[in-house]
Amino acid sequence: MPSSRRHFLSLTAAAGSMAALGCSSAPRPSPPAPAGAGPAPGGGQARAPAPASPQPTVSSGSSGKKTLLILGGTGFLGPAVVEAAKARGYTVTLFNRGKTRPHLFPDVEKLHGDRDPNKGDGLKALAGRAWDAVIDNSGYVPRIVKASAELLAPNVQQYVFISSLSAYATHTTPGADETAPIATMADPTVETMGKDFENYGPLKALCEQAAEAAMPGRVTRVRPGFIVGPEDPTDRFTYWPVRVERGGEVLAPGTPLDPIQIIDVRDLAAWLVAVVEARTTGIFNATGPGEPLTMGGLLDTCKAALASGANARFTWVSAKFLEKPGGEPVDLPIWAPAEGETQAFHLRSTERARKAGLTFRAVQETVKDTLSWWKTLPPERQAKPRAGLSPEREAELLRAWRAQPRKAGTLPQ
Repeated sequence: MPSSRRHFLSLTAAAGSMAALGCSSAPRPSPPAPAGAGPAPGGGQARAPAPASPQPTVSSGSSGKKTLLILGGTGFLGPAVVEAAKARGYTVTLFNRGKTRPHLFPDVEKLHGDRDPNKGDGLKALAGRAWDAVIDNSGYVPRIVKASAELLAPNVQQYVFISSLSAYATHTTPGADETAPIATMADPTVETMGKDFENYGPLKALCEQAAEAAMPGRVTRVRPGFIVGPEDPTDRFTYWPVRVERGGEVLAPGTPLDPIQIIDVRDLAAWLVAVVEARTTGIFNATGPGEPLTMGGLLDTCKAALASGANARFTWVSAKFLEKPGGEPVDLPIWAPAEGETQAFHLRSTERARKAGLTFRAVQETVKDTLSWWKTLPPERQAKPRAGLSPEREAELLRAWRAQPRKAGTLPQ
């Protein structure tokens, strides 16, 4: 089991990313991990000077029929991109193994194969085909990203690679931008995630480099944080509006001022299509929301947005209590302690992406829409959330918190 919040976040980032993006190229991790996605630290990797971060460039769009290839396309982000692209007049093609939700988009061309060129028919279905751009939703191993990027290089104008904020070496500098050092690994040929998914971030960084090497100056490297909203299979963000709606005493982690960064999947998808239309390249941190958000603000927004959550009351439990040495990190999704090695986890600069047109809907809208979607799921699915605390575990922690010794006039530590 992971021994720290940093390792826990690494683990949930990788496992959740594969679920959310509809992975077709990632190696099987060992051991299995709980679901969850979002930014994660580099997992103890040495800091390395970041290569010069390419400044964004914009070129004139193409004329006539617009075509887009999506590698993946049936997970969480992929379908949102398909819908956004169709709305903008694109003819979309999906390439995947045909195993994840194959019923989606019967009107969209689907090519089947394997991201790994050494498995089955590999990338043969893509050979000789041309598109305006490709969005790579499912790249986790540099060798595999290299294969697709090199194959497509002569026939696409732009390669959009969905990376992660996990690609950074550390998360300790508030406001760090795209020039911050990236994570590295001692052996760049390793293709496994590692016991605590500590290789997830470094592998993402290497994937970015593989794409850029194959298509110099034509790659858009997008580093999202926690992708949230309706259809999220990980339940990371969903846990909070669902829990607040249930009401009663809610275990709230850390302090009300702990920062939070999230991006609605629909906002990210619309922006990805926009950067394709504008042929914008470079490196971008892609997270939000539009205004600074805190854990307290998120919970208050959930309460205000949900009429039935009006009786929820928040008991703030310190990071020190939740992160006791030697104990397993408590599954409180999205949140990261605003101290130590995760102090700037939710404080990445997004100025570059905003200047390139990234916009955000209100958090309240995301909360309402996510809960509405959740209520459409079968009761048996709702009974087994994939992230967060069970009612029994939450009550146990709250009892332990209240039982902590304290000095007169102070809160437990």
